[in-house]
Amino acid sequence: MIEMKKPEEIDRMDVTGTFVGEVLTDLGELADVGVNLLDLEHRARELIRERGAQSCYWDYAPSFGEGPFRNVICLSVNDAVLHGKPRDRTLQDGDVLTMDLAVGIDGWVTDSARTVVVGTPDEEDLRLVRATQEALEAAIDVMRAGNRLGDVSAAIGAVAAEHGYPVNLEYGGHGLGRTMHEEPHVPNDGYAGRGLVLRPGLTLALEPWFARTTDRVVHDEDGWTLRSADGSRAAHSEHTVAVTEDGPRVLTRRA
Repeated sequence: MIEMKKPEEIDRMDVTGTFVGEVLTDLGELADVGVNLLDLEHRARELIRERGAQSCYWDYAPSFGEGPFRNVICLSVNDAVLHGKPRDRTLQDGDVLTMDLAVGIDGWVTDSARTVVVGTPDEEDLRLVRATQEALEAAIDVMRAGNRLGDVSAAIGAVAAEHGYPVNLEYGGHGLGRTMHEEPHVPNDGYAGRGLVLRPGLTLALEPWFARTTDRVVHDEDGWTLRSADGSRAAHSEHTVAVTEDGPRVLTRRA
């Protein structure tokens, strides 16, 4: 079942989204060569605790992971594409780091992710990151009443094709609101003009992610981290977006 949110409920989700954006901004400034991933995890815990928010990841135990997940943020480095489990690892010059965060405040959840390159960036890594950002903006632009879910997926896929990146259809965006994962699933490629009609009150986490040279992923030995099957680097950009009468409303936009 897809739950449509009232305008006042979207306002409450915006409060959560603002906080999520602030945390990702803070962690992006902290992430640098020589910083341990556990330092980022502990900083996220501190900010969540101070705000009185609730982590959506702590004790999360879905069928695709070796649960429960005992961290508050996903930190994926280089060929890790999703669900990266924070561990004792120091960031190196040129590492590609994705930070993915979902929290709830007063019963309303938002989800967002950003990828940064620490230290000296490789131009191909920057191009990959920019492609996910462009795909996210393209998807947001078609999150308008009367369009269809396939339009959103097709917008993401078109950017991937333009840059020459393959697309995995198993892991993509999703509905959210009272919980982190709700219907519908939002594939990162699809056919325009097909699928669910978008209506005001629909809230989705849009999350294009691409690996350089493969659309296949494999599980890491930790049971959580998903890595590109060929070891190529990956990037991921995500926002929580609401369809409103006035157009798309990004609830996790960062300053």
